[in-house]
Amino acid sequence: MSFFRRFLMPAARALFIFLFMALPVMAAEGAEPDPADSTAGLIFRWLNFLIVFGGMAWLIAKYGGAFFRDNAKEIAASIVQATAEKEEALRELHAVEAKLERFDKDVAEMREQARQNWEAESQRLNSSGVAEIGKINQAARSEVAASERAAQEQLREIAASLAVRDAAALVSSRMNSDLRGRIFQGFLADLGRNKN
Repeated sequence: MSFFRRFLMPAARALFIFLFMALPVMAAEGAEPDPADSTAGLIFRWLNFLIVFGGMAWLIAKYGGAFFRDNAKEIAASIVQATAEKEEALRELHAVEAKLERFDKDVAEMREQARQNWEAESQRLNSSGVAEIGKINQAARSEVAASERAAQEQLREIAASLAVRDAAALVSSRMNSDLRGRIFQGFLADLGRNKN
């Protein structure tokens, strides 16, 4: 609204005055010979040119200075703001580039860390597996030794019972009824003596 009041209203007034002054000249144009072709017409043309452009220059100097100053201030403020936004955008761009650079390094570090963790876990599992295999082998040896001892004990018992049975059969085959009677008599005599 201020632009309209400061610049356009005076320009519109000057144009209206110019047209109002030129109207009689245009009306007389067809009736007489053209006075513009004379020396006076040439002088008036130049005077008219100077008045019109002088008026325009006066209007521009009076009202245009403030307009152009305001416009220059707006442009300067826009330039300052654009410069600040450009600086901010450049800072953000550098920050993003730094993050991307660090991102590649971080990814490489994560890969290296994962590889080291995998190797450590693999070694741990391998050593744990070896330890478990050793424990299983030890348990199996102990189990085999216990089974072997149990089997040897059973074999001894079987051998002892077979030996007792064979000895009983041998004794009983060699013993006759007379010997049996004497052993029995000896046994009864021992019983009688123990009672006394």
